Amino acid sequence: MENVENVKTAERRNLQSLGAVARSVRYASTSAAPTSPKSSRSNSRRWLSIVFVGATAAGAGAYIRSQNTSSATLNPETFTKYSLVSREPVSATSSLFTLRPRKPSDNNYDVYEEAWQTGVWSVMFKQPQLQIGRDYTPLPTTAATSLSIDDENEGCLRFFIRKDPFGEVSRYLHNIDVGADVELRGPKIECAIPKETEDILFIAGGTGIAPALQAAYSLLNRKHTERQPKIHILWANRLKDDCAGGHSDSLKPQPRRGWFSGWFGSSKSQDTTSENVVDVVRKEDSSIIVRELEALKSQYPGQVTVDYYLDEENTFIRKEDIRGAIAPASTNDSRKSKSKLILVSGPEGFISYMAGPKVWAQGQELQGPLKGVIKELDLKDWGVWKL
Repeated sequence: MENVENVKTAERRNLQSLGAVARSVRYASTSAAPTSPKSSRSNSRRWLSIVFVGATAAGAGAYIRSQNTSSATLNPETFTKYSLVSREPVSATSSLFTLRPRKPSDNNYDVYEEAWQTGVWSVMFKQPQLQIGRDYTPLPTTAATSLSIDDENEGCLRFFIRKDPFGEVSRYLHNIDVGADVELRGPKIECAIPKETEDILFIAGGTGIAPALQAAYSLLNRKHTERQPKIHILWANRLKDDCAGGHSDSLKPQPRRGWFSGWFGSSKSQDTTSENVVDVVRKEDSSIIVRELEALKSQYPGQVTVDYYLDEENTFIRKEDIRGAIAPASTNDSRKSKSKLILVSGPEGFISYMAGPKVWAQGQELQGPLKGVIKELDLKDWGVWKL
């Protein structure tokens, strides 16, 4: 009986299998039947929609994963988590930020060093709530740097950042607590300084002094040149606090109207000379950035000169100042044009006034034609770069 039951069970399974095959054949024959053109177009559109939505979702998912992926080493592809170590006020509107990698990585030193040797570079800070980013320039390490040896070994980075009332990222950075995570991506090379460069004139407005310190560090640390390279910095500020204690290396004997006053409101009318400005500023405690500049001057005597311009004191970078700054380098006509470079950094209006605006084309920010004060000076044999 057991054998008979087994045979019957096997027959039932065979019949079920045949039924399933028959149903599959009927479904296949039905699906293969001719359809109307209208139905075919409808099905095609439906499939195209499904494919498009699927591809879009996959792309978005890949982008989100790439943005959220965190590496222990700073890199230009993904964001790396740093922690805010300190935020030290420089003036009423700006602060010095120190950040340390959340996960220690020996590779960070190599990443930083390669960028320093190349020229001026920046990293992007992410504002996580709005998912937007802003590039800021790291400050080099000098004798005046307050970082400990442990901080340097752990890959700390420092930034001079002004709190812009309309800047979402800068306001976010000034409001977060010390110890909070900050996500960075980079480095991004803003300007590669050619190896032939031996003279730099840096025209800086406000926090544009950070790239100037970078350019000085990159230029002065090069060992391959026989001649000692030089950098002359012209630094314009709205507030005295930003450059308190700084004194100019060149005398400018007449009062002038500050550039920032034309953009941010008129300054108090004062009948004061640049020489007097120097005396007033010298009596105050030096700002952090001035100490950085003085440390560079001490480390590289005769190779770094700085002139300060204050909107509060009606001083302004004139054509005569620029001519005077480039005169020593321009007397030697035997050197190649690549050895002499003018860099301009600061607010957009400042850059536009000095060298003409940068332009956007095909989704990229380009240098744009040379205009402004530097164009009027017709400085031959000097390369110009807007940061």
